[in-house]
Amino acid sequence: MANIQKVGVVGCGLMGSGIAQVAAQSGRPTVVREVNDDLVKKGIARIDGFLGKAVEKGKMAAADKDKILGNIRGTTDLKAFADCDIVIEAVIENLDEKRKLFSELDRICKPSCLFASNTSSLAIADMAAATKRPDKFCGLHFFNPVPLMKLVEVVRAIGTSDETVAAAKAFGEALGKKPIVARDTPGFVVNLLLVPFILDAIRALESGVATKEDIDQGMVLGCGHPMGPLTLLDLVGLDTTLYIADIMWKEFADARYAAPPLLRRMVAAGHHGKKAGRGFYDYGSK
Repeated sequence: MANIQKVGVVGCGLMGSGIAQVAAQSGRPTVVREVNDDLVKKGIARIDGFLGKAVEKGKMAAADKDKILGNIRGTTDLKAFADCDIVIEAVIENLDEKRKLFSELDRICKPSCLFASNTSSLAIADMAAATKRPDKFCGLHFFNPVPLMKLVEVVRAIGTSDETVAAAKAFGEALGKKPIVARDTPGFVVNLLLVPFILDAIRALESGVATKEDIDQGMVLGCGHPMGPLTLLDLVGLDTTLYIADIMWKEFADARYAAPPLLRRMVAAGHHGKKAGRGFYDYGSK
């Protein structure tokens, strides 16, 4: 089984910076790449801020924070991944962009290096086909916020070897995560079940079953969910959810994955959720 020590992360946005942080926290030297120096600095500053809050709350010593940050190196050069044992991609959800990236990485990285994508919706096999190492390619789908969420989905594509799955599971455990293994089908496990639930909540609001507040309270107090589906949707992003739902609809042609008109109209209006200041709830005053 592959011994994963040096970690590469492509993309230092919300997900990429979180993945880089947990890799560095596990004691592994971690290289994180962005397309320009400003984005590299912004991503590492995000990690610094996250760790700083842990120090302020007494959950981490300042020396440990410095050690973790010392394990991280930012770069704009893909060649910095040449000696990595695994490279995890966390860039824009665009298949052409991901295929182009992995094709280039395939030429740069050593033959034993494992490739993984953090995609939440695209087919792993489609990305692996752009490389000469489909047996060393899998999905590693982390959840936001990565440092706090315990789950990682290990996605086995049609060409993924047993050894790669085992190595990816062991790596996930080394990062303090609980890995579950899913087949390479849209949505994997979590979104396969979560997206219809969220879309049904929108339909319930659309058809006047209850107010958004009562729909959310019903699921929090009646089912023990930490937050209601419409609050969750605002957190995930309405645009992101619509994108995933459309991919799943295209794959399955199942009405459960058909986006309600209200969702499309809100996305078109720019009401993308908490990140935009407005979704089903208004965050402008916060």
